Amino acid sequence: MDNKYKYLISVLDQFCNEAPEAYKRYDLNSPKTNIENARSRAFVHLFLKVKFGLISFEEREYLITDGPGDGGIDAYFIDSENKKLYIIQSKFRNTDQNFITKEIMLDELLNMDIDQITDGNTANEDGERYNGKICQFISDLQQVSDLPKYQTKIIILANVNSKHKQKLKKITGGYNVDIYNHERIYSELLFPLISGSYFNPTELKITLNVDKESAGHRIQYYPLTQYGDCTVNALYVPTIEIAKILWKYKNSILKFNPRSYLDLASSSINKKIAGSILNLQTNEFALFNNGITMLSDETTYSDKVGKKNKAEIIVLNPQIINGGQTAYTLSILYAQNQNNIDIFNNKEVLLKIISFNTEDGDNVSLNNKLKLIEEISIATNQQSPVNEADRRANDKVQIELQKHIFQDFGLFYERKRGEFGDGIRAGYINRQNIIDREQFLRICLAIKNDPVKARSGTAHLLFEKNRFDAILPDASEYRKYIYGYRAYEQIGKLPNVSYNAKTYARFAIVNVLISLYYDENLPLHKYDEDLTTHLNILIEKWDDFETYVRNADHNKKYYFKEVFDKATGERTIETNWTAYYKGRTLISDISAFFFKQNDSN
Repeated sequence: MDNKYKYLISVLDQFCNEAPEAYKRYDLNSPKTNIENARSRAFVHLFLKVKFGLISFEEREYLITDGPGDGGIDAYFIDSENKKLYIIQSKFRNTDQNFITKEIMLDELLNMDIDQITDGNTANEDGERYNGKICQFISDLQQVSDLPKYQTKIIILANVNSKHKQKLKKITGGYNVDIYNHERIYSELLFPLISGSYFNPTELKITLNVDKESAGHRIQYYPLTQYGDCTVNALYVPTIEIAKILWKYKNSILKFNPRSYLDLASSSINKKIAGSILNLQTNEFALFNNGITMLSDETTYSDKVGKKNKAEIIVLNPQIINGGQTAYTLSILYAQNQNNIDIFNNKEVLLKIISFNTEDGDNVSLNNKLKLIEEISIATNQQSPVNEADRRANDKVQIELQKHIFQDFGLFYERKRGEFGDGIRAGYINRQNIIDREQFLRICLAIKNDPVKARSGTAHLLFEKNRFDAILPDASEYRKYIYGYRAYEQIGKLPNVSYNAKTYARFAIVNVLISLYYDENLPLHKYDEDLTTHLNILIEKWDDFETYVRNADHNKKYYFKEVFDKATGERTIETNWTAYYKGRTLISDISAFFFKQNDSN
């Protein structure tokens, strides 16, 4: 079974397990349950949760219309904020191959009674009544006072043959059609859910208090940088606004932050921050805290919002890059005190919003924006416990590695500590599915003919920018690196592997394996078989290599000293394999034994 499909099934089954007891159709433990049908409905749950942030099972289930008499509509969503109506058609395939290859047929799309239903008809053209959920949909539409202003979008959760795409709009009555084929489902639904980065906030509305003379006032500044101009808004906002934002969006609003939501959790809540919220009625919090830095594409402020003593600031595509620990602590206090949110009253925090003046489609501006974001993130996080590996988390090469490794291998490259913690905790994946960034970088270094530093170099030095850029200038050889990573993991699992091979020599073995056997044209489905075959061959040769190393004169002085026991008259060799595999002769010995030997053959 394909890894990604396996994860998808795990996610769908967890959605089924999430269902309250009253929803018997989702009970996977009941012999009466049609598992395929249960997963098919859970598939729609996945879309609704990821795309619209619908956390509650009941609120998602309310929107699912799938069943007899559904008029070809499986679910709907009325987005009153953005004036959009989503109508969803879904086809779940119950095998990995079918999920990838099987397409939805055009006649299935022809059966979507979109106009009939949105016109308020409770029966189809043949007089057959629609089911209760469709009638509910019609009723919900009737409650929308400005429905003509809404844009209707058809969502197809299925593979569609490219040659049919032009016909879709016509078939569906001229509506915009958005197709989620298997690739988009994996990359835009499954991966974001597992990484906790789903439901990206496109627009935040932050309510401000302006009932005091200075409250809600802002400072605006327009600095010109080497990467272009930007706008800075600085103002104090209610702490509860920040608490709600991070509680709701978690990793989705921390994409440019070097830390993930759960990585912030690893250091627990900040007691000083918590204390100034819980124990004080006054606003010392505003004085004690350094504040939060947020990025945006556009920031709009208005004190004409029809509410007394209130103003609003609207932030497009927001991202928190500094003050994550503050925001995290506030979000935890909010989660723990839902029935007592008065603890946040009269407490505000400094919010600095940086907006970039870039034009859509301007790649130069976009690249400059990303460079500036990186520099701001590094500069503003100097005082927090962020290590060098964290600082590299949002490098372009890291983002590309994560994307490619998931697409090709169904593995999760962990750019940020704890970013897949939600997926593990929910039971979607386990630790074995995650690629450790430090170990991966050491493998890359070993492959680049430096197994010594791969074993002995400190993480701080390896992730220092100049060193990191030299090791990983781009992501183009990610397949080779994964081959080496898997080999490293397998060495310790193979039978009859010497202690040296399992401990000291693993990076050296990876180095030789890649050099001798790796084929860049190797099909992905043959990776494991090819790897196992060649690794076994190499392990058989490794004892001979170590015999050669032990007998080499240049190694005897440093690593394999002859020791004479005066009491017994015996001469023995004192071996120091741990020093050898960190030593200066390893690379030349590998070359002499494996490659000069091969040349002579």
